Amino acid sequence: MGTDTVRTAAAEIAERRREQRGWYFYDWACSVYSTSVLTVFLGPYLTEIAKAAADPEGYVHPLGIPVRAGSFFAYTVSASVIVSVFVMPLAGAAADRTGRKKPLLAAAAYLGAAATAGMFFLDGDRYLLGALLLIVANASLAVSMVLYNSYLPQIAPPEERDAVSSRGWAFGYASGALVLVADLVLFLAHDSFGVSESTAVRICLASAGVWWGAFTLVPLKRLRDRRTAPSEGSTERGGLRQLVATVRDMRRHPHTLAFLLAYLVYNDGVQTVISQASVYGSEELGLEQSTLIVAVLLVQVLAVAGALGMGRLARTYGAKRTILGSLVAWTVTIGAGYFLPPGAPAWFFVLAAGIGLVLGGTQALSRSLFSHLVPRGKEAEYFSAYEISDRGMAWLGPLIFGLTYQLTGSYRDAIVSLVAFFLLGFALLARVPVRRAVRDAGNPVPDRI
Repeated sequence: MGTDTVRTAAAEIAERRREQRGWYFYDWACSVYSTSVLTVFLGPYLTEIAKAAADPEGYVHPLGIPVRAGSFFAYTVSASVIVSVFVMPLAGAAADRTGRKKPLLAAAAYLGAAATAGMFFLDGDRYLLGALLLIVANASLAVSMVLYNSYLPQIAPPEERDAVSSRGWAFGYASGALVLVADLVLFLAHDSFGVSESTAVRICLASAGVWWGAFTLVPLKRLRDRRTAPSEGSTERGGLRQLVATVRDMRRHPHTLAFLLAYLVYNDGVQTVISQASVYGSEELGLEQSTLIVAVLLVQVLAVAGALGMGRLARTYGAKRTILGSLVAWTVTIGAGYFLPPGAPAWFFVLAAGIGLVLGGTQALSRSLFSHLVPRGKEAEYFSAYEISDRGMAWLGPLIFGLTYQLTGSYRDAIVSLVAFFLLGFALLARVPVRRAVRDAGNPVPDRI
């Protein structure tokens, strides 16, 4: 009997490890979109396309609204996030109600991958096509991440979650770095490959969609659906009604809600830096596209070490303290970005190194910390609210960035405005009693959190 029990426990551990390895591969699959498309190529490229379509005063007119071409990308990111707010709560509630996360994950992933692959056709002055594809891809990524993240508390016991979450982010950043190397070779040697610079960019954009779709097959094969009892009141609702219902349920867990508010604020700054850094480098600092690719590659490589390193720090100091330390580092780094001299790649690389060292750890530890605050059986529903804080509410940062540029004409003023998000996020997170929040959610409290 004892031997059978040991064998059963060993088999369960082996199955859990296999599922965790499959889970890591969705980060490997979709992170290339975040890196190659959203962070490196699409911002400057869509901005140039918008400029080509602009009137003599430098404005484009989507839906008859005058928009400075230099702000168009930031506004489009904001619009994509607002769309996500309507669809993510529906996906989360449907996943918890039916227990069938994998079909929903597959649908979201392949819609996003198809939209990304379609960016190959983004040329000339097709800035509206670029906006449409960006909105579809971003919203699809957000929905897929709701479902992906909600697996974490199911595939990892409390003592493993910081490490598992950090490994997932490390996989994603390693994937982004690998593909960026190939993108850099193609972009710099595009003449040798017999393609123009713009065609090389479009190939880099489209290949991210192909990569996303191909490697999504791994988690779809290894992850398994788990039937759970449907949460009370989990019926068909519109997106905003479902979100309101989820937030009302969270009122019974006010400390979980307080963490989400803090995360909403500081992560808005993180997401805006990710999406707008290449625009800042190209438009304000006058850096070449190849320089931006190398800088983002540096971020990717250091983010792998940062995610794993901060995961180890969390074992000693706890996830909350480690995240607070990272927010101090974000504030210093982005504040220093205001003073970068134009045409000086070396200093931009220093800035990229600072971002890389804290980026992965901030995201990984926030995800694992939240997983402790989720009541059992409501993982996808609560992670839909988390993803809204992660991406769905990250419209304010790009909006402020775009408005600041539109009003001042200075990307320096736009970038330094983001410091406020990290300072306020630090103050809000410091007030959250995380150990009590874990107990109130009905979960075991880890030794270090």
